[in-house]
Amino acid sequence: MPHIPLPEHLPGITGLLEYSRATAEPIRQLTQFILRGENSLSAGERELIATVVSHHNECRFCTAAHTATADLLIGNTETCEIMKEDIDATPVSEKMKALLKIAREVQISGRAVTPEHVAAAKANGATEVEIHDTVLIAGLFCLYNRYVDGMATVAPSDPQFYQGLGQRLVDNGYNRLTNGYDHLKK
Repeated sequence: MPHIPLPEHLPGITGLLEYSRATAEPIRQLTQFILRGENSLSAGERELIATVVSHHNECRFCTAAHTATADLLIGNTETCEIMKEDIDATPVSEKMKALLKIAREVQISGRAVTPEHVAAAKANGATEVEIHDTVLIAGLFCLYNRYVDGMATVAPSDPQFYQGLGQRLVDNGYNRLTNGYDHLKK
């Protein structure tokens, strides 16, 4: 049960964002820019970063939401599941594996990212901007995971919920839906 009254039809971060629309606006703008803005990393690759961080932070809601979104953007359901267990076995480029390892280190501690991690990413073709953005996405998802779990938001157990949420994130990004979320009430 959430620590504060949240809209019952909006689990996870969506309920928090509706609860405080003043703080939601800059959160949504930053998330939209970082995860959907112009970037040399695809939206799917950036969702993989969000997924690996959320998974290792044990944030059930964010892990399920970003896994569903990444699966849709990448076009399969295997990549995220493999990545959660073994980044080296993940069917992505060596550059992406190096960036996912950096994200994983950020999840542990920002100071866990070493010059060797950065050198490995660069050796596999990562640009300085891609390294920067990976660290930023990973850091943001540490914040989001703690926000969601620290407020004890609801994480539905039905996988179909996350499929719908993932599709909304693919279709609309991280912007608030124009007509709000009342249509999600049952």
